[in-house]
Amino acid sequence: MSAVLEARPLPASTGGGSGSVWSAAARRFRSDKVGMVSLAIAGVFMLVVIAAGLGLVAKDWQAERAVPDAPPSFLGPAPKTESIAVAAPSGPNVDISAVDPLAPRYKEWDEAAKKYQTQASAKAETLPFGADRLGRDVLAKAIKGAQVSILVGVSAALLATAIGTLLGALAGFFGGKVGDLLEWVYNVFTAIPGILLIFAFAAVFGRGIGSVVLILGLAGWTGIYRIVRAEFIKHVVRDYVRSAEAIGAGNASRMFRHILPNVSHVVLVQLSILVVAFIKSEVILSYLGLGVGVDEVSWGTMLSEAQSELILGHWWQLVAATVLMAVFVTAFSLMTDALRDALDPKLRGLE
Repeated sequence: MSAVLEARPLPASTGGGSGSVWSAAARRFRSDKVGMVSLAIAGVFMLVVIAAGLGLVAKDWQAERAVPDAPPSFLGPAPKTESIAVAAPSGPNVDISAVDPLAPRYKEWDEAAKKYQTQASAKAETLPFGADRLGRDVLAKAIKGAQVSILVGVSAALLATAIGTLLGALAGFFGGKVGDLLEWVYNVFTAIPGILLIFAFAAVFGRGIGSVVLILGLAGWTGIYRIVRAEFIKHVVRDYVRSAEAIGAGNASRMFRHILPNVSHVVLVQLSILVVAFIKSEVILSYLGLGVGVDEVSWGTMLSEAQSELILGHWWQLVAATVLMAVFVTAFSLMTDALRDALDPKLRGLE
């Protein structure tokens, strides 16, 4: 009977009865105020990402709504410089098309210039978060950039985590030839400098959001593989796993129903680290021209554009992208820390 009880997938005491590890972890997580606030902030960002993807917000981020480099509203409009209009000298009203083949186009160009000046004068002189050098709303760009950067960071981290966890579980659980083969693959990937590996994948997959996700996911799984492999080697010989084997649990059941929940807190920590690292990597790739396409915007492209704007004292695009990135990264890190504590096997006996 004791062996059967020990073989259950992570029983957890709940005070008056017995419940699953997941319900106990959810209860511990709800009691963590920092974790709940971080979850709410991360949830708001995710809702914004979904809304932007559906075109409900920031769909017109490319529209030139204001004059170039319009400052934020709280700074007021930029001071205007006086210009002196010089009238062209008048001459005889004669037809010069015979000597100037462009003469018929002069009137058309003059009307187009007047139309452009009229449209420019109708543009806003300030926006809540300012405008970039083309007059596009920085707030709309930051929201659309959040969609791209968070999508890339989270998707690439999930891909790398899935690859590293699966391969690490196989290597640690089976060992032998399977472990040797996977160790050889791991050594090949780690022997290549990370930046060269990313460039190699970029040359194969090209630019675009999907390509960046594949590049980062395929290049970033080695760290979590090493940790998960070590955890599985440690847990595979423990009594609860041997008891599960004794009552007929298969390899997949012992790997993913018994061992994996016990190491899930480690996986979550690595997932959090990868999300943060991949958002930063997207910034670097976009800066080098290997990230998202030229017709898309991300926090990385905004930071790249802000370099030339800072020379002129236009700091609002840099601040908008940096603040949003910092808030999301911090909230996501604190949320995953709270999840790690909730799932940590060492804390289950403290209830």
